[in-house]
Amino acid sequence: MSKIKQRFIALPKPVKILLWVVLALFAYALPLLEPPIISTPGVDFGGVLFVVTMYCLVAIGLNIVVGYAGLLDLGYVGFYAIGAYTAAVLTSFHAHWPLLLAIPVAVVVTTISGVLLGAPTLRVRGDYLAIVTLGFGEIIRLVAVNSEWLNQRKGISDIARPPSIGGEDGLFEIPHLYWGDGTVLVDTKDTTQFLTFGVIDQIPYYWLGLTVVILMLFADRLIKNSRVGRAWEATREDEDAAELMGVPTFKFKLLAFATGAFVGGLAGSLYASRQNFINPDSFLLLYSILFLAAVVVGGQGNRWGVIVGAVLVAYLPQRFREFDDFRVLAFGLALVLLATLRPEGLFPPRRTVRAKHLEQELEELEEGTGGEETARV
Repeated sequence: MSKIKQRFIALPKPVKILLWVVLALFAYALPLLEPPIISTPGVDFGGVLFVVTMYCLVAIGLNIVVGYAGLLDLGYVGFYAIGAYTAAVLTSFHAHWPLLLAIPVAVVVTTISGVLLGAPTLRVRGDYLAIVTLGFGEIIRLVAVNSEWLNQRKGISDIARPPSIGGEDGLFEIPHLYWGDGTVLVDTKDTTQFLTFGVIDQIPYYWLGLTVVILMLFADRLIKNSRVGRAWEATREDEDAAELMGVPTFKFKLLAFATGAFVGGLAGSLYASRQNFINPDSFLLLYSILFLAAVVVGGQGNRWGVIVGAVLVAYLPQRFREFDDFRVLAFGLALVLLATLRPEGLFPPRRTVRAKHLEQELEELEEGTGGEETARV
């Protein structure tokens, strides 16, 4: 454990809470400050930060499946697409629901799809499960390509945006106020909106995405420390041993799939709202690979590790857009180096670190015992 982490753990609880609040406020102020070192020249910084929050949200959901339950999912973009298309269909193409009503429906539909996928496929393990989930992601995309009900390759546009806060036609709209003689004191048309979700300003979308990520981190912490989290850990380490100890592994694997689908559908619906247009090309297999790369790079099983991995995977290509011809090559080389030098990820979970230290101690003990026996002979 690093000295910084030890010092942080030793701090009083009020000081820890204060530090987390300061960090959250800095994160919210980041697009307003736009530090020159980390800003993205030539690209809207607020828009890049929103994409980063979506990758973080997806990484949290995929980490439940891959990191906690130990299930290799290569088709996670399918859940992302189901959430996006459900929101698009309900708010634009076949109905005109408000977004705040469409998102819960999109999340429920995506969760059900996770159960329907997991129920017949979680009987298989390892590479076979990876192949099945890979096929699922491609099936969802091909259905969107060939389905007239989803407008095929033309996609769906004019997807509803989140309601603005304050001002004309906004959420919590300020009412008209009059004097007794009928003179208008406060007119809604004269008031400005506190948050306007439009095309030009992308910062409100980032604030919305960041808020959702923070809420999901709290939920992730609660579920990880619960009986469900311990059952996932037991299933990941040794499924047969967990079954012998009375853990219904299939039930908890299905729950992991459904929970991961829930988070993926939420991220997809928010993405569709911000883009205002989606088509099948928005959900290529490449995105599943990038989502999985974020989890593996950060350290699967560590919620803060996957957040760091998502930030790196989503932010760095935008930060170095001027090196467009070399970005893919640099990304590939970085993955090769990481797999060689740090196969457990940048921030592996504590269980991995403890196991590694234990193996080193056992090796040293065996070497010491062998040396003593040789000296005796």
